[in-house]
Amino acid sequence: MAPRISILLPPSEGKAVGGDDPPWAAGAASLPALDEARAVVAAAAGLRLGDEPTMPAIERYTGVLYRELDWPSLPPAAKRRGRGSLLVFSGLWGAVSPHDPIPYYKLKMSASLAGLGRLSTWWRPRLDEALAPALRSRTVWDLLPQEHAAAWTPSASPCRRRIVVRFVDRRGVTVSHWNKLLKGALVRHLLVAPTADPLDLAGWAHPAGYHLDVGASELDGDPVRVVFREGYGH
Repeated sequence: MAPRISILLPPSEGKAVGGDDPPWAAGAASLPALDEARAVVAAAAGLRLGDEPTMPAIERYTGVLYRELDWPSLPPAAKRRGRGSLLVFSGLWGAVSPHDPIPYYKLKMSASLAGLGRLSTWWRPRLDEALAPALRSRTVWDLLPQEHAAAWTPSASPCRRRIVVRFVDRRGVTVSHWNKLLKGALVRHLLVAPTADPLDLAGWAHPAGYHLDVGASELDGDPVRVVFREGYGH
């Protein structure tokens, strides 16, 4: 039986326009407990959610991470797994699943809105409450960048284990320029071959030539800290 995992991702600035599905409405997306908060953020940002066509979030996001994930080419079993395990943090939505219908929008988690303040801070208590049951007893692969990680409190979610990932070059310096591309390939692998144990990735050769560096990782920590090093062991 495949392990119960959740994968936390940022959205992308690049987004497909248009859509063929009906406008967003309360109750149409996962985590419906966030619907009232979503409406509050939309109103503060001057966005009219009920006026625009939608498409599934996994099709709306078109940035580097999502291109590397390449959702359309995933096997059916991996897509089913993704629908139940991927959560995308968002300044407008709080968090959405791949199949959630969303319209085109632009609103960063780092934005500040009149009456609400910085969105990551505003969302934190609301996401903590909504995510606690969703992540309970799961192994969480936390791939959030800093501005999105600020929108939740990991200790508020009783997950089985939280794993954070870092990609470093041959010198051990964190890779920033290609970070999204590198994470996209990892997410794809986790959907095809899900695991709750980072050591299962010891034999996985990342398409960009990165390999698990067990010595640099903290596999017994809380959270578990996993390091992939460029060309490690080769």
